[in-house]
Amino acid sequence: MPTFPVIDADTHVDENEATWQALADAGSKHVPVTVLPDAQIQSATAQRREAPGVRIAGAIGNRWWLVENRLQPRVIRDEKHHPARGRRELDDVAGRIADMDAMGVEAQVIFPTFFIRYGAQDPDAEAALTGAYNRWLAERCAASGGRLKWTATLPMLDADKAVAELRWAKEQGACGVFRRGFDLDKPVTDKHFFPVYEEAEALDMPVCIHTGHPLPGREWDRGFPVMAAFISVVSEGLPSNFPRLRFGFIEAGAAWVPYALSALGMQSRSQVLHNRPQSFDLQRDLFRSDRLYVTIDPVDPVEHLLDMGMEDNLIVGTDYCHSDPSANLAALDEVERWASEGRVSEQVARKILETNAKTFYGI
Repeated sequence: MPTFPVIDADTHVDENEATWQALADAGSKHVPVTVLPDAQIQSATAQRREAPGVRIAGAIGNRWWLVENRLQPRVIRDEKHHPARGRRELDDVAGRIADMDAMGVEAQVIFPTFFIRYGAQDPDAEAALTGAYNRWLAERCAASGGRLKWTATLPMLDADKAVAELRWAKEQGACGVFRRGFDLDKPVTDKHFFPVYEEAEALDMPVCIHTGHPLPGREWDRGFPVMAAFISVVSEGLPSNFPRLRFGFIEAGAAWVPYALSALGMQSRSQVLHNRPQSFDLQRDLFRSDRLYVTIDPVDPVEHLLDMGMEDNLIVGTDYCHSDPSANLAALDEVERWASEGRVSEQVARKILETNAKTFYGI
């Protein structure tokens, strides 16, 4: 186990009824409602363990949030392959910290689950939901003695409200801004988001572009918007517009980086006919100079990525809470194994496990 404080750079929380309790108490019409499968096909264990909700006959295999008159999945997680419910939903903060201790983790950075898929259509609903979520999460993390860090989810439909919410979140300890690659079905470089970037830069908070897609039927491409966002950020010079802002590309691994650099090189070449401009993969300080951070997965070719100048810009997370293909509770141990096998130096392993994440999140 490392002697330095490991940072788990990508973990999650499972929202529950308590997340929206403030809205319910206020009589808000925007409270998400849990929709459950028909009683005959849902296990007695799940019925006993999970909170009550609306039932729909004929539905199988899952449950949903009903929000803005639309359904989106609310996964039923078994505790054989996931942490205990109270630890995922932050009813048991002490238990979650016990898990962190067992994993050798000093701090976790928390991202949402609900907002990975939620696509807002009503600005009032989005503001109500993001505000309730941030306040619930800030309260839960405050009980962790600084070991649970969190990223703020903003009402992006209304830039003014998003900026105001970001300021509040910073005051309450948020360490980053959660967003997806195609929020509002706009590229990450759309000027609609510039007020948020400007405020994030002023507050020294990074923009965390995380996997997720809010458009119905697009869950299959959860990782691709991250790569597309990276290409857009670099090719359109967003780091030059905000020269102190840090950008993270989270939960899509890093194996896409060589392709993205190749695509950037081809874009550059196509703009200068009959010339052969230097391609992006030769600009070894790109990640450092543009402040671009990427979460690495243990299956990624770490040696190749280091050759591209990413030593100070790779971070790693376990996806704690989830069990989709990007989840790996052993990811931190894998980085240590790289060092023990000589694939990376001890210094590089420490950067990936601690130093780079501290720099990126400002913690």
